[in-house]
Amino acid sequence: MDKELVRPFIDNALKEDVGDGDHTSLATIPAGTTGKAKLLVKDHGIIAGVELAGYIFECVDKNLKVNIFIKDGAEVKPKDVVFEVEGSAISILTAERLVLNCMQRMSGIATATDHIVDLLKGTNTQVLDTRKTTPGMRYLEKWAVRIGGGVNHRFGLYDMILIKDNHVDYSGGIARAIENAHQYIAAHNKKLAIEIEVRNQEELEEVLQTGGVDRILLDNFNFTDLKQAVNIIEGRYITEASGGITVDNVRDYANCGVDYVSIGAITHSVTCLDLSLKAVK
Repeated sequence: MDKELVRPFIDNALKEDVGDGDHTSLATIPAGTTGKAKLLVKDHGIIAGVELAGYIFECVDKNLKVNIFIKDGAEVKPKDVVFEVEGSAISILTAERLVLNCMQRMSGIATATDHIVDLLKGTNTQVLDTRKTTPGMRYLEKWAVRIGGGVNHRFGLYDMILIKDNHVDYSGGIARAIENAHQYIAAHNKKLAIEIEVRNQEELEEVLQTGGVDRILLDNFNFTDLKQAVNIIEGRYITEASGGITVDNVRDYANCGVDYVSIGAITHSVTCLDLSLKAVK
């Protein structure tokens, strides 16, 4: 966990939620009251965000004690208890919603990713995430993808050059876009991998003639064309397929021989895992 990235997120989220005080807890719970609460699972899936939850409790109140029973990446089922937290009752309730919001979403992403990884077993294809993430939560959501067994694509616009269709069109074509990218890298002394998206076999041939890339993204290819494209590339470049890939057809895409499939749905359209934080009486 990169605390330098996570701490501002936690601070902003608590500020948004708590404001000038959790007045319900302050009004109803006598000062100094201590207690214990358990993180209860109410669904089947992969748990994620346990390490993050511990840090959230620490940020809220360093005197809270967390006892972890189930770690990130484990399969869970209803009635499982992931951890217990003990200390100031008001502090526990202050952290409760942020812990649940993060863990439910991260666990949903990890569960969805794990399902895709399972569908890809026996192939050489891995699942990638995308930049289709919740603003402000990208680090957490991509972390959840890794917990679920997936692979992170670029984190943002700054850590890779990905030349997509609009870049090609605006720059005046594939060869010009690749040339411009190399000139930019040299001029700014950057060490960035270059990936380029192609929309058809003609664009693929132009990329192969031009060279100078690390990965080729085959976008919205049908299975016949995708197999042909992979055969033409012959392992000279890393291959990635995207566009319309779902749990129903991901195995078919993998069987075309691509190195990666990218699926935005594992971060933007997941169902959160049902979890709750319950007081232990």
